[in-house]
Amino acid sequence: MEKGNKQYIIINAVDSDEASFQKLKDLFYQGGTNDISVGVGLIISYLHLNPEEAAGRLKKYLSLSEKYGIPVVVQLDGEQWWGNRPDLWNWWDKNKPGYDPNNRQNVEWTFWQADNAVKIGWRNWGRQLRVLPMPNIMSPLYREACHAEMKKLVPIITNWWKELPENSKHLLVGLKLGWESAIGVNNWYYPNGNNYLDKPESDDPSYGLENRSLPDRGVQAIGYAAVSTLGLAASGKLQERDITEVVRVHLEDLSRLAAKLGVPEEHLFTHGGGWSPGESLYSAAINDYACPGWSFYEHAVNPENDLTAMSALKQSDAPYWAAVEWLYLGEDTTEQWTSAIKRTLSANRLKYMCIYNWSGIKDNMHCITAIKQICHQ
Repeated sequence: MEKGNKQYIIINAVDSDEASFQKLKDLFYQGGTNDISVGVGLIISYLHLNPEEAAGRLKKYLSLSEKYGIPVVVQLDGEQWWGNRPDLWNWWDKNKPGYDPNNRQNVEWTFWQADNAVKIGWRNWGRQLRVLPMPNIMSPLYREACHAEMKKLVPIITNWWKELPENSKHLLVGLKLGWESAIGVNNWYYPNGNNYLDKPESDDPSYGLENRSLPDRGVQAIGYAAVSTLGLAASGKLQERDITEVVRVHLEDLSRLAAKLGVPEEHLFTHGGGWSPGESLYSAAINDYACPGWSFYEHAVNPENDLTAMSALKQSDAPYWAAVEWLYLGEDTTEQWTSAIKRTLSANRLKYMCIYNWSGIKDNMHCITAIKQICHQ
């Protein structure tokens, strides 16, 4: 990053209370700072919370950001959690809210017909857990639901930002859309997965994903619903390129809406998926409305070593990009944390890096010391 351009070390999932913000203020805002500041990250899963709760959480977080002078990245998620919308996903249980057989159109399929709709999915974020079925991200009803909630939440952000005094405009680092956006990764489907729904979770398969095996990733391929809804294919073998196009259209659509609602490109970021060297999915993060971003764990020590992400980045003419999900996993020393953070921030055009999560680093003095040294050098 060229000298003089502000950069941010965002810490994700800091609690929305006075004590948590005061602790960050005490840790990282004592004394003079250079061009790197610590900020906080908030995730609002707008199909998982009721609208009033989502808006309330967002307003509280923005208020705390302003009160304590701590910059913020807001992530709006409509992919990973959507428990508050059984009217979209419950196609199989007439005894529970939202039941409608036509909801098969709003979830993913294991082949080209709605008879192959899924009822369940799996995710591994530290451990394997069951989740609701993967949404058909091209379903018109699903897309309408995402748009409806974004139209409520994005204006809260833009109005807050516009009303900030000029010397506080930096408090909005960005709005992030997507969450490792993909199909069949953070919500995958085991072969014959519907048969496990009424069985104990202990009976579930547990072998997980093989990300180099595309497009099925070593389990049961899904994505047929989205690919067919978009009109890319209706028969034959599911293609990696079609999955990539679906995710690209999804992120572009959300980014276009956010731009129309007043979020400028330099404050708008996508979070694309990508786990296998050479896979085309990385490029889905690129569009004309937003700055791209990806996750870095294996390559957290130096994101520029992720050659597939860097190749995708060359396709973008956005002013910035971001390591929107990042965690160093190597030798736990102050020196190594410092090196990894500095190498990440030194990447050309990088606006921010977001450490996942506060709960995992708040008691790690090597990490805390490294951040303090970098922000006060």
